[in-house]
Amino acid sequence: MYSTWPTSVARAGALALPRTTAEVAAILGACNEARVGVVPWGGGTGLVGGQIMTDGPAPLLLSLEQMTAVRGVYPGEDALVVEAGMILADVQAEAARIGRLFPLSLASEGSCRIGGNLAANAGGVNVLRYGNARDLCLGLEAVLPDGTIWNGLTRLRKDNAGYDLRHLLIGSEGTLGVITAASLKLFPRPAARVVALLVVPGPDAALGLLSLAAARLPGMITAFELIHRMGFDFLAEVGPEIRLPIDPVPDWVVLVELGLPPGLDPEAVMAALYDEGARAAVVSDGVIAASEAQAAALWHIRESIPEANRRIGSVSSHDISLPLGAVPEFIRRGAADLARLGDWRINCFGHLGDGNLHYNVFPVKGRSRADHEHQREAVKRCVHDLVNQMGGSVAAEHGVGRLKTSDLQRYGDPGKLLAMRAIKAALDPRGIMNPGAVLPLE
Repeated sequence: MYSTWPTSVARAGALALPRTTAEVAAILGACNEARVGVVPWGGGTGLVGGQIMTDGPAPLLLSLEQMTAVRGVYPGEDALVVEAGMILADVQAEAARIGRLFPLSLASEGSCRIGGNLAANAGGVNVLRYGNARDLCLGLEAVLPDGTIWNGLTRLRKDNAGYDLRHLLIGSEGTLGVITAASLKLFPRPAARVVALLVVPGPDAALGLLSLAAARLPGMITAFELIHRMGFDFLAEVGPEIRLPIDPVPDWVVLVELGLPPGLDPEAVMAALYDEGARAAVVSDGVIAASEAQAAALWHIRESIPEANRRIGSVSSHDISLPLGAVPEFIRRGAADLARLGDWRINCFGHLGDGNLHYNVFPVKGRSRADHEHQREAVKRCVHDLVNQMGGSVAAEHGVGRLKTSDLQRYGDPGKLLAMRAIKAALDPRGIMNPGAVLPLE
């Protein structure tokens, strides 16, 4: 349901644009003393309202957009130290400048900022190979709610000296402090890459192909995206206008990207994977990109589906994750459970390699989401109940923000919620940090 968040009614009493960590500390210290709420602002691209406060006393909006410096470059250590306001695409470019790869990749990478990526533990398309944002961070500098500066900008790969505040702050969505700089992990750039769009009989077969690829090409699968034909139907219906290179349009495809070491022929490697998949009856057709332009065109198809979704207008959209083996059953059961509530179009796509699906429910042709306003909560509950029942998460890569606080209370483990409230009370006893995000106001 994140697409329905009312961004037009966001509140802020003032805007602060610090240029240094010391200035961030002075601002938080003053706000803590005066009990003024602070909402950290990265690139403003979050989808669950973590950066948007819609009620209560108007907060201070704290943007780090002026803190964009590169503080250190360490090619021999595969490490890069940057300030939190640096745009993700600029971090990627800085890594490329020294012949390295910073693999975090999101649709919003041209405007989202690395501090926000870490605060939300962003995922993206390369999690299968490189992990989430927390897996790409070696150390942090942050300001705690009372203005205390924590200098944890270590580049160490091993450090067991007490509690790991880095992992506590990553994913906390600005509720425990403000990340001001980060030490990031870099990787060698693959010698070559190859992208293919492969037709599979269904989600079960897609998992079979993923398993086969992982066994044949260990550590080389960069992305493995599952796409249902509804996404292609939406593109044909409302645009963006895109020509699918497979005819007729299949029910299910996977978009596969491999990053290869030197000495391997990219097209030959993907062709061999296709042949083995065909023998195992888990792939039946496909297109292998023969150039960077063709690879970009295949990725453009995948990246255009969210825009088509927006133009259609969902009744309820869900960012969920499941154990890999449960994905096919969830897709079957989800459609059956929703059918009891009415007729829908379901667009299911996402990062199959890490079990993260974007499972979006739309009205049938001729109807709009406004016609189903009275069913929106029931649709969300239907999907989320099934996810929880099957051992999944209703907040996969977009986080909790303010939109999913009730979901966290409903599905969260009581022990975890108790510990979270205790941590919040200990670090932010006056409740100034991003009030109402993650944990609802009491």
